Amino acid sequence: MLTILIADDETPARNRLRDLLGDIAEVEIVAEAKNGKQALDLAMQTKPDLMLLDIRMPLMDGIEAAQHAQKLEPKPHIIFTTAFDAYAMKAFDLNAIDYLLKPIRLERLQTAIDKAHALKPKQLEALKPQQKMRSHVSIHERGRVILVPIEQIIYLRAELKYITVRTAEREYLIEESLTHLETEFGERFIRLHRNCLVAPVFITGYEKRLNEANEERWVALLKGIPETVAISRRQQHLVRES
Repeated sequence: MLTILIADDETPARNRLRDLLGDIAEVEIVAEAKNGKQALDLAMQTKPDLMLLDIRMPLMDGIEAAQHAQKLEPKPHIIFTTAFDAYAMKAFDLNAIDYLLKPIRLERLQTAIDKAHALKPKQLEALKPQQKMRSHVSIHERGRVILVPIEQIIYLRAELKYITVRTAEREYLIEESLTHLETEFGERFIRLHRNCLVAPVFITGYEKRLNEANEERWVALLKGIPETVAISRRQQHLVRES
């Protein structure tokens, strides 16, 4: 039995998929979602074998939902559904096992389901999405996945093998490369120090303070939190330009 999660923001489209799947053997619908974020929340609860993701959805689209879904355990198969064939190449860039153009026909859906049944674990492990700029960062914490919106992140600081993700409410830890994060989110953050990226929208000013060696150094003051971020000598031109 293949367990399936359906995600589409249009009720008629979800009903259509439900009806079609009712004519296919050895499948079970375990959840239905109206957007990508809800789909991920439900996927964490139900652990489906397969996610049928519409691409154009509010809050979070199917492309980004598929990227985050690859961090779930076990990883679900992904089949995209959409009314717009312009997304086909992007879907296959993400190594989805299939791409269904609406209106979806029973025969075409059956073929896609057969692929999901046949896909071996080693093949599923190879489904590594090519990264686009995410709207959220995935945080793994105590057996669950928390989605933190990028616009809420004040800074990303490298510490040993982890990155500290700081929001106004709290800190999270992720295992990602600071260089990779800078490449992906370079439009959102600036590098104030070799180990720290800061969102300029949260910088309220700059101030000189004594460091641990009793030397005067510039630091950035940050909105909503007491911590400051040290500014390297190389980046002190940002103070002069502010």
